[in-house]
Formats: sequence, structure tokens, C-alpha cells
Amino acid sequence: MKRYDDRPSISSASTDSEDTAAFRDAVKGVSPLAIPDKVDHSQRRPRPIPQQKVQQAQSTKIDSISDYIPLEIEAGDAWSFMRPGVSRQTLRKLRRGYWGIQARLDLHGSTRDQARRELEEFLNRSREREYRCVQVIHGKGLNSKGHEPVLKTRVGSWLAQLDDVLAFCQAMPEEGGSGAVMVLLRGAASRGTKE
Repeated sequence: MKRYDDRPSISSASTDSEDTAAFRDAVKGVSPLAIPDKVDHSQRRPRPIPQQKVQQAQSTKIDSISDYIPLEIEAGDAWSFMRPGVSRQTLRKLRRGYWGIQARLDLHGSTRDQARRELEEFLNRSREREYRCVQVIHGKGLNSKGHEPVLKTRVGSWLAQLDDVLAFCQAMPEEGGSGAVMVLLRGAASRGTKE
């Protein structure tokens, strides 16, 4: 296909000399920057995550979570869980939003097996990224049979079985209320991964 150029032709020699003259005029008072003899290493690279350890941790976590360890929750209760050694003040801070939510997982419409798998993957990613506070939305059960939350007790039971979960509680009304939980995860320093 042919291209037509309607612009008048200008000789390239005259354009080059005019451009060069304009450039030299624009930078006549400029001096080159000094070349430092040292390299700046101020930006720290993230530590690599050993894939074999991650895969081993994921496989042991998947096998260690049971559906048959019930967590007693009364209907309508503002439920919570604290690992032994975690203070009530920590739970109170979690409930009041002291730690900002760093990630959310929405399990609406998931089956039990899908929800379990998604929760495990979500918590593993959160642990890798060193998140402290995450939210899991399990739903209120308004569209389920009997209008009861199907995943609420299961999610609570699964979370209580994981060592990285220090505490969890029902979310504030503006964050999902009885259809979601706020989860406080163990910090990297207390997991022994940082030195």
C-alpha cells in the first residue's frame, strides 16, 4: 500500500543544522553530572521464598485441617476465638479495627471443599506476604437451605486449627457483621522466619 505525504519536502541537511543549533543553544550553560565511584545499594530486595518449603507447608496444612472438629457457636452470637496466651486486649483491638485489613477472601457461593481449599491458599499467600490482619467473608446464609450460614462454623473450626491464626472475631457491621470474620495472623518474627 502506498503512503502519500502532503507535507512540503525540506532538505534534511538544513533541518539537521537548525536542530543542532537549537539544541546547542538550549544546553550551552549545562555541565555533565559527576559520575559517582560508588554504587547505591539502598533498595533492599525481598527475601526469596524457598519453593520446596512452601510446598511442604501447604501439603501439611491441607492434611492437618479437619472438618470433624466442631467449634461451638450459638446462632446470632458475636463469636470469637483466641489462641491460649493471646490477651483479651489483643482480641478487643482486633474487633475495633486496630490492624487494618490487608486482604479479603469472599467465599460466597463456594462449596465446603472449595471454601476449604480457597481458605488454605489465601492464608498461605497472606503468610508469605507477612500480612497480620485479613478478613474472611463466609456469608450470612440468607440464600442457603434453612437460611442458616453453612460455612460460618466450618470456617471458624478450620481457622482455630491453624497455628498461624492467633485470634479471630466477628467483623464490625460496616465490614460484614455476622457474615465475616477478622483474622489476626502470627507475625513473621514470632514464626521464627526472620532473624
